[in-house]
Amino acid sequence: MAGVQVTSLDKFSELIEAAASVVGETDLEQVLRRLVTEAGTATGAPYAALGVIGEHGVLSEFIYEGITPQEAERIGHLPTGHGVLGTVVRLNKTIRLDEISKHPDTVGFPPNHPPMMAFLGVPVAVGDTAFGNLYLTDKKGGFTDEDVILIEALSRIAGAAVRTGRLQDRLRRMAVIEDRQRIARDLHDSVIQDLFAVGLGLQRVSQLVEDSQAEATIVDAVDRLDGAVETLRSYIFDLKTTRSQPALQTRLEDLVNRMSSAYPTAVRLRMGAEETGDDELDSEILRIVTETLSNALRHASAQNVDISIIQVGDRWVIRVEDDGIGFDVDDAIPGMGLSNLRARVTRLGGDISVSSRPGSGTEVLMTLPVR
Repeated sequence: MAGVQVTSLDKFSELIEAAASVVGETDLEQVLRRLVTEAGTATGAPYAALGVIGEHGVLSEFIYEGITPQEAERIGHLPTGHGVLGTVVRLNKTIRLDEISKHPDTVGFPPNHPPMMAFLGVPVAVGDTAFGNLYLTDKKGGFTDEDVILIEALSRIAGAAVRTGRLQDRLRRMAVIEDRQRIARDLHDSVIQDLFAVGLGLQRVSQLVEDSQAEATIVDAVDRLDGAVETLRSYIFDLKTTRSQPALQTRLEDLVNRMSSAYPTAVRLRMGAEETGDDELDSEILRIVTETLSNALRHASAQNVDISIIQVGDRWVIRVEDDGIGFDVDDAIPGMGLSNLRARVTRLGGDISVSSRPGSGTEVLMTLPVR
């Protein structure tokens, strides 16, 4: 792998954003769909898919890009995990092929399936446990060593997402203290260690690249993964304790102090009430503020960020404003995570608007229904 040339810093930015989105995310399908998108974009492959095998060996999730709904309807059934895809899961190792039809385990494509040549399949796993596979096909010229590095990192993140999602489901079903402590141990022993492994892999890549900007971007990726691990540690602490949750205002103040400490930006918080009276809504507001404030601190180059959360009638109004460099809303870069934020607010039955233009700062205005 010596002498790997990194030609696109965007690939690493997308990888960083994908890793950061996993921690604390409750919508597993949305995380996995984003990882599929990142995989296709990073490699330039026209077809990308992720299949997750359920606890009983049946395909429980299958997310794909590159095939239209009409094409999918003509093909009929989803992949069943046989052939080369099953081999990736069974062997729990990466398979890269210039022509998939020449592999001894291939079973061919069903009728109406588009022809595909080059193949890169990577198991979605945590440790020795494979949950499925992330695979890409038909890239012109075949897949490179750099593609393998990127997709293996994304697959580890996908494995962490699946594992975290399943542990969260178990936590919702079981409120016994002993179960919470056991799940906390599982999170620490599996997901945190997996994120550490991704960070170590990126550190190895940084030693191979020859572009100083690329190296700096990778180092930033490792720093942000470290931050994600610290956030996950706080979740684990909450699982291990039975103390009552602090008021939303206190939790937001702690969040603002922690996030802003690494930036020269002044962040001010104004709350119209100490709490909403809804623990689930409190957690969603925390996640929304985390993502919005993170965007402002990392992208806006602002001197000031103002956050206000007030109740107006039957709606909670969340406003995040900065005096930074602004941007063209119609041409926002994928790394800013606006689509993920919009999806989260919409899922909660809320509305979101983003107002900005180059040189004039940014306002993100969100409303959520009182429940």
